[in-house]
Amino acid sequence: MNGSNVKPLVSVQNLRKTYGGEKRLFGAPTPALKAVNNVSFDIAPGETLGLVGESGSGKSTTGRVLLQLEAPTGGDIFYKGENITGLGKAGLKPYRRDMQIIFQDPYASLNPRMTVGEFVGEPLEVHRLAGSAREREDRVAALFAKVGLDPSFMKRYPHEFSGGQRQRVNIARAIALNPAFIVADEPITALDVSIQAQIVNLFQDLQDELGLTYLFIAHDLSMIRYLCHRVAVMLRGRIVEIGPCDAIFENPQHPYTRALLSAIPVPDPDVERNRRPLAFDVDANLPPEDAMLRPVGDRHFVLEV
Repeated sequence: MNGSNVKPLVSVQNLRKTYGGEKRLFGAPTPALKAVNNVSFDIAPGETLGLVGESGSGKSTTGRVLLQLEAPTGGDIFYKGENITGLGKAGLKPYRRDMQIIFQDPYASLNPRMTVGEFVGEPLEVHRLAGSAREREDRVAALFAKVGLDPSFMKRYPHEFSGGQRQRVNIARAIALNPAFIVADEPITALDVSIQAQIVNLFQDLQDELGLTYLFIAHDLSMIRYLCHRVAVMLRGRIVEIGPCDAIFENPQHPYTRALLSAIPVPDPDVERNRRPLAFDVDANLPPEDAMLRPVGDRHFVLEV
């Protein structure tokens, strides 16, 4: 949900992903883990929705299931108004050009046996968007320049690059097919602090230039506030609060959101020394299964507690 009248580019409704729970020939069924539990949200064209929460809250699973890299257990996924849930590999192929993902580990995302130029150019070959090898090479060179890499690096292998350069290669591959929507799954977490700001600025520049829409998953709340238009806070597979960045950061309503924000470091030694983050007992404050998001402000919703 976004609470606006703009038709969403991406919409998920009651999305669920459960692991385990399978029946066994002998003994009790395996325990079921609800990694994503009735999650609903919309993302408008050109918008960046930030998805935050502690490790294990279901953020990355939400992104992967949205793109159907993992099959959802239930719920519906809409793209440009079309229900794309369960289309299968062949049915999803046209949408793969429009919906891309950037992973957390820039080195693990690359193929060590391919040059980075071959890696970035592979989607062009798969989708037959380059008429010749020369045309493909020219398009890859242009992509390298767009993400701030020297096109002369195209013949190099992943191990010859720094972490920030590798992530730029992954970004180049993600935009190779001119997508409209990108899931950025903690794309700056594995990078040095000095490089993180550069990559976030690159995301912002590409959004302005190409009109991209992002689901930006991250732990760093300061980066979320800088880059995102709206924020969704996840806890144990559920969204407990969602709203515009200013509303979430200046007027948080859910106790878990307040606890997260209270943990943000303050760049003042005296203040930081005396600051006491708010405590939040997750197990003692899990919302009931039938709890629903209710409006508390303009496009600002919080889960009933």
